[in-house]
Amino acid sequence: MTAAVQHVLADLDRRLASSPLGPSLRRGYGLASHTTYRVGGPARLFVAVADLAELEMLAAIVSGAGGAGPPVPVLVVGRGSNLLVADRGFDGLAVALESRLTRFDIDGPTVGASGGALLPVVARASVEAGLTGFEWAVGVPGTVGGAVRMNAGGHGSDMSEPLIDAVTVDLHRGDTTVRAAADLQLGYRTSSIAAHQVVASVRLKLRFGDRETSRSGLTEIVHWRRANQPGGRNAGSVFTNPEHAAAGELIESAGAKGLRIGTAEVSAKHANFIQSDEGGQASDIVAVMREVRRRVRDAHGVELSAETHLVGFEPWELP
Repeated sequence: MTAAVQHVLADLDRRLASSPLGPSLRRGYGLASHTTYRVGGPARLFVAVADLAELEMLAAIVSGAGGAGPPVPVLVVGRGSNLLVADRGFDGLAVALESRLTRFDIDGPTVGASGGALLPVVARASVEAGLTGFEWAVGVPGTVGGAVRMNAGGHGSDMSEPLIDAVTVDLHRGDTTVRAAADLQLGYRTSSIAAHQVVASVRLKLRFGDRETSRSGLTEIVHWRRANQPGGRNAGSVFTNPEHAAAGELIESAGAKGLRIGTAEVSAKHANFIQSDEGGQASDIVAVMREVRRRVRDAHGVELSAETHLVGFEPWELP
C-alpha cells in the first residue's frame, strides 16, 4: 500500500476517533468472525453503524479524509457468506450494519428491508404474510444488502426479480441515492454497486400467494440444501457456473473432488464448495481454488471465474 493511502487512513482514524462514531471505532479488528469460512486477518479500521443517520455521518467523514489524496479502501461486511479475507487482513475501513439497519417491514406485497436484514428471516416473514416469490432466499445465509450487491439467487430466481429499488450511500462521494433496479446492471452474480457503496435499504415487490404452498416451498428448499450442499465452514459456491455447464460437475469430472491443501478441502458433498478446517488459513483456500482452476482448465479447456469475493490478497496470490 502506498504512503499516500497510509496517510489517508491515518487521517480517517483521527477523524473517526474524534467524531460521534468514535465509540464504535475498532482498530486491528478481526474479520474472521464476520465470514462463514471463519478465517482471515484483521481490518485496520472497523466501524459498525446503527442507522441511516450514522451511515451518512460515516460517509461524510470518509469522503473528507485525506483531502485530495487517494480514496479510502472500503469493505462492507454482512454475514460474509461470499467473502474470503486474506490472512494478513484488510488494510482499510471495514463497515458493518447493525441495529436499525437490520430491520424490515411488510406493507401489502411490498417488503422494505434494511441492508443488514437477514435473507432467511425476510423470506420466512414474507411467507407468513401470505406472500410468494422470495422463498428461494431462505437457503442463502447472507444479508439483503450483500444479496443485491452480487445479485444472489437460487432455485431459478435472483434478487433482480423482486427488486424495485435500493438506497445506496457512497462513502467516497458522501452522498445518498435511490437507485432503480434497472440502473443497477444486475447480472449473473454481479451488479454495478461499487465496493465503497453501501446498500442501506431496498424495496421488494412480491406477490400474494397461498401460505401453505409457500411454507411447503420453504421446507423443500431447506431440505434440498441440506441434502445437496455441505454445512460448516464454507462460503457457498466458489466459482460461477460457466455458460451451459455446472462448475461443480466440471470440478468433479476433473478429479478435484476431495482435493486437500493444508487446512482446506474441496467438499466431498458438492465439488463447488471448499471447506475450511477450524483454525484454517485463507492462503490454503486460495491454493485449493488455484489448483481447481488449473485442473478444470487442463481437463475441459474452461476458465472458471471466482464467485467468492477475495479481499486483501496481492495480485500474484489470486487464483
